[in-house]
Amino acid sequence: MKRKLDEDDVPMAVDTTHASKKPSNFNSLGLDSRLLQAVAQQNFSAPTLVQSRAIPLALEGKDILARSKTGSGKTAAYILPILQSILQKTSTSTTHKTTSALILVPTHELAKQVSDAASNFSAFCLKDIRAVNLNPLSATKKKIPESVQRSLLAEAPDIVVATPARASLYLQSSAFSVEKLAHLVIDEADLILSYGHDDDLQIIAEAVPKGVQTILLSATLSTEVNTLKGLFCRNPAVLDLQETVDDGGGVSQYTVRCAEDAKFLLAYVIFKLKLIKGKCIIFVADIDRCYRLKLFFEQFGIKSCVLNSELPVNSRVHVVEEFNKNVYDIIIASDEHEVLDVREGRHSKKSKTAIDGPSASHGDDDATNGEDPPSKSPASSTTHDDAASDSAKPADLKKQRKKSKESKEYGISRGIDFQNVACVLNFDLPTSSKSYTHRIGRTARAGKTGMALSFVVPAEHYHKHKPTTLSSAQHDEEVLDTIMRLQKKKGKEVKDYHFDMKQVESFRYRMNDALRAVTRVAVREARTRELRQELLNSEKLKRHFEENPEDLHHLRHDGELRAARIQSHLRHIPEYLLPSNGKKGIAGEDIGFVGLRKNTDNRIRKARMQNRMKGKGKKPAGRKSDPLKTFNAKGRH
Repeated sequence: MKRKLDEDDVPMAVDTTHASKKPSNFNSLGLDSRLLQAVAQQNFSAPTLVQSRAIPLALEGKDILARSKTGSGKTAAYILPILQSILQKTSTSTTHKTTSALILVPTHELAKQVSDAASNFSAFCLKDIRAVNLNPLSATKKKIPESVQRSLLAEAPDIVVATPARASLYLQSSAFSVEKLAHLVIDEADLILSYGHDDDLQIIAEAVPKGVQTILLSATLSTEVNTLKGLFCRNPAVLDLQETVDDGGGVSQYTVRCAEDAKFLLAYVIFKLKLIKGKCIIFVADIDRCYRLKLFFEQFGIKSCVLNSELPVNSRVHVVEEFNKNVYDIIIASDEHEVLDVREGRHSKKSKTAIDGPSASHGDDDATNGEDPPSKSPASSTTHDDAASDSAKPADLKKQRKKSKESKEYGISRGIDFQNVACVLNFDLPTSSKSYTHRIGRTARAGKTGMALSFVVPAEHYHKHKPTTLSSAQHDEEVLDTIMRLQKKKGKEVKDYHFDMKQVESFRYRMNDALRAVTRVAVREARTRELRQELLNSEKLKRHFEENPEDLHHLRHDGELRAARIQSHLRHIPEYLLPSNGKKGIAGEDIGFVGLRKNTDNRIRKARMQNRMKGKGKKPAGRKSDPLKTFNAKGRH
């Protein structure tokens, strides 16, 4: 492994005392007028803390190691200096164009977001700057052939955005050259190694020339980041930025201590009574739990969609895009990498730089000192008996390892830019404080406020309801103690939220009816059915969507799977079950009484009845008849 930093060298932190005050606008950063015009078009009023500190250092050509929370504007903090450098180079040099910047990201979804950001900020200088995304999907969700991407790289684009696996693939095949590379960016640096990109990064490090400006950005400073720092950086300037609540808006954090089956009860009440307004991301332990919760919601007519790493990339990207367009209000997702890495770490000898499990997921500063609780059992991601999936059995360990490699470029709690998320619901508490930090970072982005609600299972309630038991719930209180301790050091408080369980208990029998319908077989069929349907949409309809791109907007991912027995009576809540103000929470206004029988005659039914009565000597009710005119004496003596 080639290293550009001696083992005895120590990174120097930036002296913030001499740093200038936070600029009030982007004009004071010395950017090109075309970039400022694009920034104004994106409605960026003033630079965030990470932008105001990182952009001047990047323009000076220094290596940067920046820690800043998710949603703080890290993408613009490195895109704008790179674009500024390329514009200066093109204005003074007439030599043959070469690739100036390589941006590495952990997931395909994040690669698309970064390339879109580069296109937006270079909107007024497209003739001078060209960026290429090595994502295997085009803007129309069509898979791009390798030959097409090779031809794009042959034209030496200024900026290349890719995952480490794609970048190393094309570097080994000599599809593009980094001999004259000037900038190397590794976004979400702590995830790059945890996703198993060790070998890919070594290939890239050997190909990158000496003297390249390196920018590492992450929401946490972990051992993975230190490994990358030693591999790529030269005496980097360290920016450990902690935005205040005024800068970041802040997240209101609450916990609810409840039994395992009460999680489903509270989720039903919260979303059916609309106690949470706005869009919500629900985090669960694994994919099986995703579909169990979705099928449970379907019993009550609550629409939701699952973000599943087993689905094609274009389906996942489309789900995120539609969620950001307010098509869906509820997304159910799993933090499966922390689960898969636990199993992988227990049964295989991985590199020391890789994460071996939640106990080694060095998150916040104190988490690196071993404050996270011990890692869970290998089955921490699976539910007990009824909720367990066939793919989660120890006998299928090889398949699981293969699956973890196939889905390593997928991440839900990090990287993906979910917009306007009002609430993050930790239906299953994460297994580490690091994962908790990343989960709640999906809300309260760009100066907005948000809420994080976490369900915690006390030790005395663990394993009391076997169909909904989750092995990792045994350590919920230990994880919560660590979370509260770390949040307190950051000056934030995790408060207890108390539901009036006397009013909630009246809904329990309906919850039990719904849970009995969601069996293990129903969950497995739901996973198979949605996967088959999404593959059908991905393969057979891609040509149709190319010719009719408008139809793509009508493709929905929150349809009912109908794998479980549907009980229609559960969709409606009787008035006697509602609390005093619960009716307004459902309908928003008094809709009045709706009877079971119609009080008015149906016009068509009335006409049919009159036609049947014609010629039978009967007149419609309400009209007097003459007995002499209707008397028939035929046949009588």
